[in-house]
Amino acid sequence: FSPGYYPSTKFKSIGFFQGFRNLWGPQHQRLDQNTLTFWLDKSSGSGFTSIRSIRYGYIGTAIKLQPGYTAGVITSLYLSNNEAYPGHHDEIDIEFLGTIPGKAYTLQTNVSIKGSGDGNKIIGREHQFRLWFDPTRDFHNYGLLWSPKETIFFVDDVPIRRYPRKSDATFPLRPMWVFGSIWDASSWATEHGRYKADYRYQPFVGKYTNFKLTGCSANAPASCHPVSALPYRSGGLTNQQYSAMQWVQNNYLIYDNCKDSKRDHSLTPECF
Repeated sequence: FSPGYYPSTKFKSIGFFQGFRNLWGPQHQRLDQNTLTFWLDKSSGSGFTSIRSIRYGYIGTAIKLQPGYTAGVITSLYLSNNEAYPGHHDEIDIEFLGTIPGKAYTLQTNVSIKGSGDGNKIIGREHQFRLWFDPTRDFHNYGLLWSPKETIFFVDDVPIRRYPRKSDATFPLRPMWVFGSIWDASSWATEHGRYKADYRYQPFVGKYTNFKLTGCSANAPASCHPVSALPYRSGGLTNQQYSAMQWVQNNYLIYDNCKDSKRDHSLTPECF
């Protein structure tokens, strides 16, 4: 389903070291012609971070996932300011939840504001999707646009989720850094922890290339807006983009936190 607009083509790709650095597990990373391969084994996973923080912007990369048994393993691209605000940080996530042979990967998007983890109650805003292709066969582009009005998640330039700014209390406003990582989340990643990482299948590998990183600097004026990621200067999607997003949500959305009757929606007022 064509979205009719392709934000990933609006920005030049950058070399990994132009925008990023190793964060942990350097012995589990390899860079070859701007394709980053990193892996998890029993000794360690690996992660990278952007050199600078941004306040609003477009981030993206092409990712190829590992086939076979990957239960318990998270491969991710996300924005966070956890190091600046431990215990009350903001985060916007694109996460691939590992799986078992014969079952498709789950792509999870999530937004958390001022205080998940570190002893505080985790307030998740998860939407989970199956994909309309096999993400292990080739590289596909995954990206997110964080603007003053909304956050939009993209897969191959198709918008899959729009998270609007309904109030300052439910929207991340403080500068964040970009992160990518591969790590063991056996306690919850695959069918709520039913299947865990099995290191007989190690190493678990993720490959990233075609890095995109653009946005307002942390000290930019509030009026700064990454306008070129969307057709309209004021933000928002075209009718064709909305139709493409509706197609994804009608056919590939498998979990929406706002529709989960077991969740306390008083903690997520944007659901109303």
